Amino acid sequence: MESVKPSAVTPRKKLARNFAKVLHVKALIGIASVDGLKNVISDANLKDEGNIGKSKATLNWSESFNEDDDEDLQEREANEALLAKLFASISTVKAAYAELQYAQSPFDPDGIEAADQLLVSELKNLSELKQCYLKKQFDPSPKTAILEAESKELLGVIKTYEIMGKKLESQVRLKDSEIIFLREKLEEANRQNKAIEKRLNQSGQLSGLDNLHITGLSPSHFITVLRHTVRSIRNFVRLIVDEMRYAGWDVDATVDAIEQNVVYMAEDHKCFAIEAFVCREMFDAFHIPNFALSSESLLDKNRRQQWFFGKFNEMKSMKAKYYLAEKPRSSFAKFCRVKYSRLVHPKMESSFFGNLSHRNLVNAGGFPDTEFFASFAEMAKRVWLLHCLAFSYEPQASIFQVGKGCRFSDVYMESVNDEVFLYSEVESDPQVAFTVVPGFRIGKTVLQCQVYLSQHQTKVKKKITSTKQR
Repeated sequence: MESVKPSAVTPRKKLARNFAKVLHVKALIGIASVDGLKNVISDANLKDEGNIGKSKATLNWSESFNEDDDEDLQEREANEALLAKLFASISTVKAAYAELQYAQSPFDPDGIEAADQLLVSELKNLSELKQCYLKKQFDPSPKTAILEAESKELLGVIKTYEIMGKKLESQVRLKDSEIIFLREKLEEANRQNKAIEKRLNQSGQLSGLDNLHITGLSPSHFITVLRHTVRSIRNFVRLIVDEMRYAGWDVDATVDAIEQNVVYMAEDHKCFAIEAFVCREMFDAFHIPNFALSSESLLDKNRRQQWFFGKFNEMKSMKAKYYLAEKPRSSFAKFCRVKYSRLVHPKMESSFFGNLSHRNLVNAGGFPDTEFFASFAEMAKRVWLLHCLAFSYEPQASIFQVGKGCRFSDVYMESVNDEVFLYSEVESDPQVAFTVVPGFRIGKTVLQCQVYLSQHQTKVKKKITSTKQR
């Protein structure tokens, strides 16, 4: 076999072969690129279609949810509007019922009819609201309906309060009329009491001592005058306490200043301390003739006895203010001036009357024409009469009092608070806290002094506490 020589392939044939190869390769490359592009495009189209489908599905779901939310919101607003109407109607019913009650007393037929019509109308409205709820017939404008219902409810509440205010005003007027009536009764009772006290304090109460001779004097006569004296003292003490309370004084502080460290069994017992103070001042120097204000003590015993008995008979039938007006320079007038200045403190008088006119007039030699000074003068007259009668006895009557802390003795003492014996222990007798009214001796006769008794402070407190707990 013959071998092919290299020279047998010409350059032209090589070039043609190479060119064909190149064309073949480009053709393969071009087809592949076109197919790939088509595949890419088709994949992109599928993805876009999928996304569009998903978006459409998402839109459909959101639209359905929004529609459900709107329906729930509308239903909630409709229910709120219905409830608001319900509460408004109830408020109106309450107001109508209150008005109906108010119109019954005092009887008001027009008011009763108007309230009845309003009640019937609102009950019908409540029935309609019930049917609307059952039939699901709600208000198309719930927000507006809610505002109107709230306004209606507020009007009902305001109407109810107005009626309550009218009721309270009528009750206040009724109470005011009752207060006026009771005040008039109190004033009438006070006038009657003053009239009774005036009759009791008149000198005519000593009529049993008329035609009395000095030789016929007995302790019973002194006891009679002493009782009238104590009564007039207590009337004046009551007047002082009333003036203190009216002037705003602290009565407790005043009592504590008079008698310290005393436990009182009752609140009204504190007046005994003021009475004790008045008695101490009025009976001070009682054992000295004319309270050591004049020179009658220089007389001999018989003349002095006759002089005092004569003064007693002279004054017993006269009112104090008349005697002072007739004899402004007498021993009794001087006694009144001195005792008033000592008994009534300037601060007390200023707080009672706003000035010191009483004191200034008394110091100038005059006597005030007031109820307060008239009560004082009557008390002073009783003490003066008792003083004159004491020096009319032979031997003369003597005065005594008991010191604080002494053990109680029923021979010389009379208790003004017998309830203290209910709290006293068997082994501990009550002690004297202070003497209220002094005692007297007329010969062998003892007239008991009046004392305020108390246990030891801690014991009394314990007893009172245990009694309250029972």
